[in-house]
Amino acid sequence: MRLTCQEQLLPGGTLQEKWDAAQAFGYDGIELRGQGGHRIRERLPELHRARRDGVVMPTVCVEMLHFIGDFDADRRRDALENMRTQLSVIAELGGTAAMTPAAYGMFSRRLPPFEPPRDEAGDRAVLLDALGDLGEHARREGVRILLEPLNRYEDHMVNRLEQAVELAEATGLDSVGVVADSYHMNIEEADPQSALVAAAHRLHHVQVSDSNRLEPGAGHLDWTAFVAALASIGYAGDLAAECRLSGPAEQALPKAAATLRAAGAGRA
Repeated sequence: MRLTCQEQLLPGGTLQEKWDAAQAFGYDGIELRGQGGHRIRERLPELHRARRDGVVMPTVCVEMLHFIGDFDADRRRDALENMRTQLSVIAELGGTAAMTPAAYGMFSRRLPPFEPPRDEAGDRAVLLDALGDLGEHARREGVRILLEPLNRYEDHMVNRLEQAVELAEATGLDSVGVVADSYHMNIEEADPQSALVAAAHRLHHVQVSDSNRLEPGAGHLDWTAFVAALASIGYAGDLAAECRLSGPAEQALPKAAATLRAAGAGRA
C-alpha cells in the first residue's frame, strides 16, 4: 500500500518542492485537489512540468462547493462537467482515478428541516445518471470515477461503503468504484474492518485521517486493525492523507507516515 498525501498539506511553493517534502516525510505520491471552474485543466502546464520532474500524482480529489447529487440542475451539470475534466487530466498525467462525494453540506436528515426537497428514489436516479455518465467517460480515458461516502452530518445520500458499492454495481461499469475514508467510517460503520472487506471488489482508494479528522496517530483509531483488514483483501492501492494537522507539517506528517508504516502499510 503506497502512502500519498494531499497537496495542500505539504510545504512548498511548487509541486516539485512539495514532492521533495513528501518524500522526506515518508510519502510516495501526491493527491491533487480538483477545484471548480476547470482549474485543474488550467494547471496542465504546471502538472506536466511536475510529472517530467518525477512527481507522482496518481489521483485527484474534487474540491468544489457543489457536486453530482446537487438539488439544482445547473450546479449538478457543472459538477459533472468538472468531474469529466478531472478524469481526463488525471488520465493525461498517467494517474488512476478522480473521486467525488454525492454532495456535501447541502442537507442532513439530522438537522432541520429534516426532510430533503427530493425523495430517496430521486436521489438514486440522479446519482445513477451521474455515475453512469462519468463511468463511461472514465472508461474511455482508462481511469476510474470513485464515489466517496460521507458521514450523516455532511451528506444525507451516501453514508456507508455498502451504499456506495450498491450504486457502483448498479451502473454495470467496472470504471465506477468507491473510496473508503477512515474518518467518515469511524462515524458511520458499525464495524469498519468488515465494511472494508465487504467492499473489496469495488474499493480502489482509501483516504486516511484519525477519529478527530487530524492525521493518523493523533486520534483513537486502531490503525493496525484497519491496515490488516485492507491486507486481508489484497488491497494494493493508495492510502492518501486527507486530514487537518495537529502541528507543523514537518512534525505531523512524518509521524502519520510512521503510524501507518508501523501498522503495516507503506515502505518498510
